[in-house]
Amino acid sequence: MDFTEIYRQSGGLVAFSPGAHFILTAVSDRLVVRRADTFHVSRSWQVPSLPSPSAAAMIPVTSSRPVKPALDADSTTQIVITQIAWSPDSEYVFSACAKLGLVYIFRMRDEEWSAHIEAGTEGLLRAEWAPDGRHVLCFSEWGLRVTVWSLVAGIATYIQYPLHPDRGHAFRQDGRYFVLAERHKSKDTIGVYDAANSFSLSRHFPLPTSSMSSLALSPSGSHIAVWEGPLEYRLFILSLAGDVLGSFKPDPDPGFGIRNVVWHPSDMFLAVSGWDNKIHILEQLTWSRVATLELGTRIPANVTIWREPSKWLEATEGRGFLSYEKLEGPHSLNANRVDNSKSYPKSGTVQLEFNKTGTLLLARFESVPTSVHLFAFPGPGEAFSPRLRSVFLHSSPVMRVHWNPVRQGRLALSCGGQAMYLWSEEWIGESGAEEEMAECVGIPAKKFNARDVQWAPDGKGLLLIDRETFCCAFDVEE
Repeated sequence: MDFTEIYRQSGGLVAFSPGAHFILTAVSDRLVVRRADTFHVSRSWQVPSLPSPSAAAMIPVTSSRPVKPALDADSTTQIVITQIAWSPDSEYVFSACAKLGLVYIFRMRDEEWSAHIEAGTEGLLRAEWAPDGRHVLCFSEWGLRVTVWSLVAGIATYIQYPLHPDRGHAFRQDGRYFVLAERHKSKDTIGVYDAANSFSLSRHFPLPTSSMSSLALSPSGSHIAVWEGPLEYRLFILSLAGDVLGSFKPDPDPGFGIRNVVWHPSDMFLAVSGWDNKIHILEQLTWSRVATLELGTRIPANVTIWREPSKWLEATEGRGFLSYEKLEGPHSLNANRVDNSKSYPKSGTVQLEFNKTGTLLLARFESVPTSVHLFAFPGPGEAFSPRLRSVFLHSSPVMRVHWNPVRQGRLALSCGGQAMYLWSEEWIGESGAEEEMAECVGIPAKKFNARDVQWAPDGKGLLLIDRETFCCAFDVEE
């Protein structure tokens, strides 16, 4: 790997542009855009730090504390910018300042052009781009409404009573429809809005849930999976017309709700997991369970085990790379003791994710925080028998794991130290055939703590993010 220099950032706000040509960062109250090839600054904007008129008017009523002053150029102890994002076409960027109730929008082609959105008295929790890159969605406090602002028409469309600001909504893959979980008259509902027609309401139907936790829209956009809150393990599958196609509830009832739901890229399967260390696979024809994958305290003999070498960073002085130790099974896992008397016990899956082609399912279990499990998933025409394929063991808890967005068999991991970890099934061995390879890669810096790792959209580079700095790593051969 080839590493860049270390650059400043604030709040972990760093993002590749969708085309991977630029990198957007927040540094205190300033937005900085760098070229991804030379890392030269291409654009820079300073975000005004004054609150919106509505937010300023509400301060004496809602808070006894004065508004904090803007940050100076050398301070990163206070963060003004709380969120940054590229438009899907890389034409615009925005920075959201939730505490100030403002979203500032800038244009890459015209450094002098800018616009801002004032959230108003309902406040601002978060913002996001619509897939067309010309609308910005602002989620207000207290679940009051979603405001859709048009950059072209300069008008706003209001959608009342979203159920959650950070989940419970999705765009169809083609960007045509916006699906939103809502709550009207104390009942869970779904609203389907036509994004091509000023977000006008297309359908509105009730849900069979009593307290919906979230939803997951299938890759084709034809099915919606919705599930209950943490007290009940129950999932429903609906069509976009509101018809209930199926439901799932395990027997016996595990006593806690659902933590993760993820669709297979083919739309044919649905993976569901909760706090009981089990992953249930549902199929599309009858929405019944066809397989159950479970965390065991003993790894079978036919599973590949990769273990991080002991004190390898000290031995390599944080430079270069070293292969994982490949162990022969069976092997025992040291799982943390789970206290089921707590409302949210430290068990179950904290991450569940298919790779690009759906041939591998990644799972991280909270009771074994230092490990990552990979399950092999059968492809078209293969016998349906998902199984545990590989397990990665580390000396520190795993913080982030991400699939390469382009290559089907490549992973990047971070454990919070001065290193990152890579796994690939595309390594060409001595025989000329592809095989697995897992490597520990040291970050050549005097002081760097890789809290997060993110792939570039083209899959050729990685962002490594510390508390106040970041750097990039690229494959030398590419």
